[in-house]
Amino acid sequence: MLYQGKSIEVELIDNKIVKLTFDIKDSGANVIGELMMSEFPDAVAAIDNCQEKVGVILTSNKDHFIFGADITEFLPHFQKSAEEVSEWISRMQSTLDKIEDLNVPTVTLINGFALGGGMEVCLTTDYRLIAPEAKIGLPETKLGIIPGWGGTVRLPRLCGADHAIEWITSGKQWSAEDALKIGAVDGIVAKDELFTAGVELISRCLEGGMKWQSRKEEKKSPLRLSDVEKAMTFSTSKAFVANLAGPHYPAPVKAIEVMEKAANMKREEALKVESEAFGILATTDVAECLVQVFLGDQYLKRLSKKATKGVDKINKAAVLGAGIMGGGIAYQSAYKGTPIIMKDINQKAIDLGLSEATKLLSKMVARKKIDETKLANTLNIIDPTLSYGDMKDVDLVVEAVVENIEVKKKVLAELEDQVEKDTILTSNTSTISITDLAKDLKRPENFCGMHFFNPVHRMPLVEVIRGEKTSEEAINKTVKYALQMGKTPIVVNDCPGFLVNRVLFPYFNGFALLIKDGVDYKRIDKVMEKFGWPMGPAYLLDVVGIDTGSHAAKIMADCFPDRMKLEDKSIINVMYEKKRLGQKNNLGFYKYELDRKGKPKKLEDEATAGIIDQVVKKQIEITDQEIVERMMLPMIFECARCLEEQIVSSPQEVDMGLLLGLGFPPFRAGALKYADTLGIQNLVELSQKYSDLGNMYQATEGVKKMASENKSFYQTK
Repeated sequence: MLYQGKSIEVELIDNKIVKLTFDIKDSGANVIGELMMSEFPDAVAAIDNCQEKVGVILTSNKDHFIFGADITEFLPHFQKSAEEVSEWISRMQSTLDKIEDLNVPTVTLINGFALGGGMEVCLTTDYRLIAPEAKIGLPETKLGIIPGWGGTVRLPRLCGADHAIEWITSGKQWSAEDALKIGAVDGIVAKDELFTAGVELISRCLEGGMKWQSRKEEKKSPLRLSDVEKAMTFSTSKAFVANLAGPHYPAPVKAIEVMEKAANMKREEALKVESEAFGILATTDVAECLVQVFLGDQYLKRLSKKATKGVDKINKAAVLGAGIMGGGIAYQSAYKGTPIIMKDINQKAIDLGLSEATKLLSKMVARKKIDETKLANTLNIIDPTLSYGDMKDVDLVVEAVVENIEVKKKVLAELEDQVEKDTILTSNTSTISITDLAKDLKRPENFCGMHFFNPVHRMPLVEVIRGEKTSEEAINKTVKYALQMGKTPIVVNDCPGFLVNRVLFPYFNGFALLIKDGVDYKRIDKVMEKFGWPMGPAYLLDVVGIDTGSHAAKIMADCFPDRMKLEDKSIINVMYEKKRLGQKNNLGFYKYELDRKGKPKKLEDEATAGIIDQVVKKQIEITDQEIVERMMLPMIFECARCLEEQIVSSPQEVDMGLLLGLGFPPFRAGALKYADTLGIQNLVELSQKYSDLGNMYQATEGVKKMASENKSFYQTK
């Protein structure tokens, strides 16, 4: 053994090939953290000092290569200055350079995931062989940074600037076939044959059949682009990517700028450009927030994994109530492989549900995401019925009938008598108390909420709601089913509106009060879209449905009259009375007509101003910043209440719920992270500034306490 560490082993095998193996002891995953970074230089030195070697193979003892960097261990470095981050990054760059500079042929065997820093390690060797099931990629731009260990330097020289730009700016994971197509790898080999193939490849190099020396030089030399080619490649890409990424996400464009600036440089100069840019990006608020989103996602996965440990698979499900929502649930379940019964009381609804599923699948076929066989197989495991008789063998049922407590109670009581005693019943409700719905059930312990967001196939979040008598088994099985459907579940304790809708309606009320004060709805939309929301509040209400908004707003006002009941009739109710339902009837705050792709196109409607005049009480002068404050403060304080009342147990769950359920801007990481960015003391001062607007602008006692103790949401939990 030439070197033996806790994460890396180096040995000289019989044919004088040095094998470096990544294998973090007592861990299920290879990640590049402080441990591996500390051992890497000694491991590479051991290889360099081995005079007998004729070649080097990099491999892994895990079922993957290297997942990437351990971002949690890197966060303290990101708190330093840009210069310090750059210097820290450059140390790893130097170690990886030494692999590239070895005077023998080198091969990486990619047996599974090789992402981020893991892929950058792969790029240092002369050749790469990959297993068919493996995935590689450089996802750093999704974290607000760029590859920092040579990715922006080696990939364009290996595969061409166009391919490198696409791979790096998209942050996607790519298949073995994709990688072979662009030259990122040199061959696809069955996993159990990778090592043999690697040895054979080195033998061919030694026999003179492969030009491995020129491979090294190519990656260390300037890009082979003329000035004209360079200008066309990078200028066009920057414009396209900037438009795609938007103004709040600088990393993708910065990656192109780095590749452009370094195009005429040799490796050492190019790596310096990369490390300096990495340092600048890593110390921005955007990177901090996007990293927090990543950590929040990992946190939710850990919670779900813990909840479903030992829980049996849901073999068959049912949805009660067809139509658009029921059809969407049936589609999602079947598409992900869980057979589902779709039951309704009339054939017309069944036909609508099947039509919805067929439409979604047909679009997938048209985009070549699936073939006709997958379409047929998916539809074949959706079983439409008008009878309860087929429900005997289902593990879980989603009730998705009309949002009316009496109707839901009646349907659930009927359903309970038709299923086995251990069948889990769930209700897809957005506002009705799960505890209230369970009152007439014989087995309330087997009942919980399962709140999907519309459209089901696109929205990743599912709220799993625990009622007073809901058992942990019911919660865990429902979480299991949500995961099987490809959704991200968040477990929420029962309260009106649960998490997402409860915090959304103070935001809508903030909008209604701005309208009452004479602020133009179009201006509010533009300001909040500039803030980062995918659509402003007026447009969002049109998309949600103003009838739905009015109904839910009444429920929330009845439940929280101290802060969610507006004194005068709100603009939402007036719009509803005028039968302006939004996109449902092509008339809301805006009017809608179908574009060439059949999607609703938003247009200004002159009649809206006259309707709004009915609720305007005064005309105020207001800045864009004050619009943001008046919109966001009620949401932030309601999020704080949900945390204080243990509706959810952590700020990560609150913020991820808003990101996944409402499209909260990821570069701000969620309402509570945004609150931390503003400063808790500043929030308290703002609540005093707007004290005359009502209780929804009042800081909670918990927020006041945090301010007095100089704490933040992410410090206290």
